[in-house]
Amino acid sequence: MYTCVLTLLVLSLGLGHAQRSTQEAFIMQYFERRIAQLEERLIKCEQNTQRVDQKIYDLSTEVRGQLANMEVHRTEVKTQVDSVAMRVERVERDVEYLENKTPNQPHIEVEEVLMEQQMKDAQKKKVKITLGTDCDIALTGVKSLKIVKKAGDVYGSWLKDPTKGSAKIYFFSGNKNNTLLEFKSLKTFTEGRLAQAHPIQLPFPWQGTGHVVYNGFLYYHRADTPNQILKVHLLNRTVADSMLLPGAGRLPTYALTTHTFLDLAVDELGLWVIYSDPEFGGNLVITKLDKSSLAVEHIWDTTCKSHNAESAFMICGTLYVVYNSRYGGRSSIQCLYDIHDTIHSEQSPVLFFPKRYTNHYSMHYHPKDKQLYAWDDGYQTIYKVDLKSKAEV
Repeated sequence: MYTCVLTLLVLSLGLGHAQRSTQEAFIMQYFERRIAQLEERLIKCEQNTQRVDQKIYDLSTEVRGQLANMEVHRTEVKTQVDSVAMRVERVERDVEYLENKTPNQPHIEVEEVLMEQQMKDAQKKKVKITLGTDCDIALTGVKSLKIVKKAGDVYGSWLKDPTKGSAKIYFFSGNKNNTLLEFKSLKTFTEGRLAQAHPIQLPFPWQGTGHVVYNGFLYYHRADTPNQILKVHLLNRTVADSMLLPGAGRLPTYALTTHTFLDLAVDELGLWVIYSDPEFGGNLVITKLDKSSLAVEHIWDTTCKSHNAESAFMICGTLYVVYNSRYGGRSSIQCLYDIHDTIHSEQSPVLFFPKRYTNHYSMHYHPKDKQLYAWDDGYQTIYKVDLKSKAEV
């Protein structure tokens, strides 16, 4: 009996061992098949990766070639543009030379329809202009005399001392600086380089482009102050006087020249300050100053708006405001204000500047030369003004 039991136990163990061996073999075969499938997938992935790398390499090679061609084309285009610019500049100089040879020929190019309309308006209402006993002239037109130079920053100002016998040119580059350049004459400025000028370092930097020089003194808006005006002796570079102008400096004087908050001007009657006052709806305000003591003599609230204005100047106590578009266009005088109340905007035609589609960042009237010294988007330009007495108007 024990023998039978032992035999059965041995058989059972052998059968279990055989079954386990069969299962292990099946599992091993399964893993081998899975590993072989993974190896095939890895090989395919590697092959795909190699193809993608090759495509990327080919594409980068093509892009580099196209970039090289573009650089060549860019260089060619730049050369052509520079050549055209030089030709245009030469043509401008030739035109200016011819204009100087025939100074009586008008240079203002006005469309025929506009000219006819202005002639009709002039015939309908002949404006009689009277500026009082102090000044008896009025502006009737603006024409270009010449583009003198292109120098300095896009923003700036250049001007002459209107004092009798003074021929010096003063050059202010930028809307904030403390060093100006002095030239002996207009000819020296035109023919010379900026490095040849006489530099004058101011005790304090200026703000904006609304400076003036009168009788050897520089009047300007001191930078980083809302409304302080300094009077500096240019010979010894010291502050001779200063003042704070109440109500000024809270808004840019002109909407298109946002860095100028106080615009000083000189005309036949003396020294002026032009600014925009929010209490008067953003209208321009003109203040007459005593050039000796910088005391306020009188203030006028004008009807001229700052919106779309780029600059302004004074002639015989009359404010002429120059307007333009934000993107540059043809400048025109669309508003004026006469302190004697004898000239009115609604009775005066729009006066166009010569056809030059840029922006003016400063404009200074010289009462002796009867010219405007303008900073025209980086170009130093002189405009000749047509003036007539009330008897001739």
